[in-house]
Amino acid sequence: MTNSIQQDLAEIAAIDAAQLLDTGSDVYGLQPGGFVPKPYGRIVAEQLALAQRLFGSDVDLAAGSVIRRICELTSAEHARTYQTLSGINDDQTVPTARGQGLDRLGEELGLPRPFLSASGDVTLTLVGALPGGRDSLTIPVGARMLTKGGHHVATTKSVSLSANQPSQTVTVMAFFPGPEHNLSIADSNQIITTWNALDDALGAVESVMTIREDKTLEEVVEISHSVDLRGGDLRWSDDRYRQLLLRAPRSVWSREAIEIAVSLVPGVRKTKTIDEFGGLDIEKSIFGNFNFGERVFGTERDIASPYMFTILVAPTASAIWQGPDGLAAQIAEAVEDLRPIGIFPEIREAAQIGVGIECELVVDGVPLPSGSRATVNGSAPARALKARLIERVQSYIDALPFGEAVSPAKISWLLMNEPGLADVRDLRLTRYPVSAGEIDFDQAQQSGAVQRLACGESLRTGKDQIAIFADDPNDLVIV
Repeated sequence: MTNSIQQDLAEIAAIDAAQLLDTGSDVYGLQPGGFVPKPYGRIVAEQLALAQRLFGSDVDLAAGSVIRRICELTSAEHARTYQTLSGINDDQTVPTARGQGLDRLGEELGLPRPFLSASGDVTLTLVGALPGGRDSLTIPVGARMLTKGGHHVATTKSVSLSANQPSQTVTVMAFFPGPEHNLSIADSNQIITTWNALDDALGAVESVMTIREDKTLEEVVEISHSVDLRGGDLRWSDDRYRQLLLRAPRSVWSREAIEIAVSLVPGVRKTKTIDEFGGLDIEKSIFGNFNFGERVFGTERDIASPYMFTILVAPTASAIWQGPDGLAAQIAEAVEDLRPIGIFPEIREAAQIGVGIECELVVDGVPLPSGSRATVNGSAPARALKARLIERVQSYIDALPFGEAVSPAKISWLLMNEPGLADVRDLRLTRYPVSAGEIDFDQAQQSGAVQRLACGESLRTGKDQIAIFADDPNDLVIV
């Protein structure tokens, strides 16, 4: 008797008579923890045991027999039915729903699955010599551009142009999501041609360049758009959409409702609603230091003063805060129908603390050219490796909430997860008192403007502050 036949007989013997009469089989089907589909192997074993019970113990159930083949065919359909029932059950709740099931739950909450932003590439080229006797010019991450048709796009990373490298290709992303912001170069109104004059970050670039009044940024840095921007017709992934729905409030007026509405405004990176009079505020220093029956949580409000709550907002690098079409105005419009009558929001921009990283990288497994350190770090494989590392750090810092410290240990762990990287040495954080978009990497910083933290020291932020990454690849040195 072969091992296969012995295993089949053992599985059949494990199916007792009581289980043959119970289609639920105890641990399968709808359980307190969810729906548990019955495995195909278990269904086959039950079918064979039932055949043996009906036709006698001497029935031929060997591989290839007619009865066994019938049992296997019917078991396959039963297994598909279990999987279908499991999917139907999972689609009833937000934590387990997927695809169209998650879409239906989101529509019931009034939050249809949002669109992604279209992306593509443009080429930036220096035209002539740089004004002010400068050697190079840095276009910051989030620099806003425009098309003739009024479409807004922004750079996804900072790029440095110099006499040695006067032209670079940079990825740009549509500021507003949706398929209507897919840009086709076949349409002249959708070709990116100019810089946005309302972008404060670009104003800072012009000021440090000391451009004369008769010379604009377009005359210094030429934009060449030759690749379509695509992807605006795609939707958020299930995981990202699920997190949004799990945070969604189930009531009309709540802090969560305001935060969800504000977080969906294009240009908002993080937001927090502070409502001291509306509920318990655990950030008050007095919390936890008194008996509940003796004192109240906060002082009484002056009834002659307006009742306001605060919306703390950390904008993305490409957001423009001021102006009639600025981010502050868009947020006010988004919460207009959600706030109670007579209660007004104070929309406040969070203080953004620029953070950079300095470290030495030991590479093993990435083909790098031989030569001096400058030659190695300037090579195409080295630049590609640094771009991947910067993307890892960017994702970590972008996910940090207000007041969360930037941990060099976590950054080191993220970097070490990159294939081809053998070691990270002397990792230090650099604190910039201004936002990353205003940092001029090409000029020496003023005394006291930059703080280089000790090796291994975390960068701490206040409760109304948030870290923003200064993505300078020159601070990552391959040794």
